[in-house]
Amino acid sequence: MTELLPSLPSLLAFIAAGLALNLTPGPDMLYCAARGAAGGRRAGIVSALGIGAGSLVHTAFAALGLAALLMASSLAFEAIRWGGAAYLLWIAWQTWRQGDLAPNARDVAPAGLWRVFAQGALINVLNPKVALFFLAFLPQFVDPAGGNVALKLIVLGMIFNFNGTIINALVGALAGTAGQFLARNAGWWRWQNRVTAGILAALAARLALAPARS
Repeated sequence: MTELLPSLPSLLAFIAAGLALNLTPGPDMLYCAARGAAGGRRAGIVSALGIGAGSLVHTAFAALGLAALLMASSLAFEAIRWGGAAYLLWIAWQTWRQGDLAPNARDVAPAGLWRVFAQGALINVLNPKVALFFLAFLPQFVDPAGGNVALKLIVLGMIFNFNGTIINALVGALAGTAGQFLARNAGWWRWQNRVTAGILAALAARLALAPARS
C-alpha cells in the first residue's frame, strides 16, 4: 500500500489542501445542509453519501484517463501539468473575487432517502467543475515514473472523497445550526474564500514549477 502513496510530506500536503477545499462551502455542502434542514439528520447524512458516490465516478474516470495520458509521453504530461496549473489559478482568482459573497442554499422539499442519495450523486456527477478539478488536482501528487498510476490516482481520490464525505455528513447532520451560521456569517465567507484562493494559487505554482519530465 505504501508504494501507492506519495512521500509523507506530499501526502500531508495533499490531505491539508484537500481538507481546506472540503471545508469551503460550495454546492455539495449546501445541498447537504438543505437536505438536512428539510428531512432531518438522516437525510443530511444520506445526501453526503450520495455526493461521495458521485465523487467516486469522477475519481474512476480521472484515474483511467489520466493514467493513460501520463504514461503515454512527456508531452502529454507537460500538457496536463500546465493545463492543471492554469485551471487552478483561474479557480483561485474566481474564489478571491467572491469576497464575502456566499452561494444561496436552495430550499428543497422532503424526499425519500433513496431519492436524496440519487439526487446527491447526480448533482456531483453532472457538475463539470468537479471533473475538471479532479483532473487538475490529483496529478500533482503522483509520480508517473513509479508505475501503478491509475491505482495511485484512485487511492488519492478515495482519501479526498472520504474526508469530504465526513465533512458533508457533519454539515447535513447539523443542518439547522450550520445553515444559520453559513447564511449569516459574512466573515466566515471572506476568510474561507481568501484562504482557499491562496491554497489554490499555491497548488497552481507547485504544479507549474515541478521539474519537467524527461
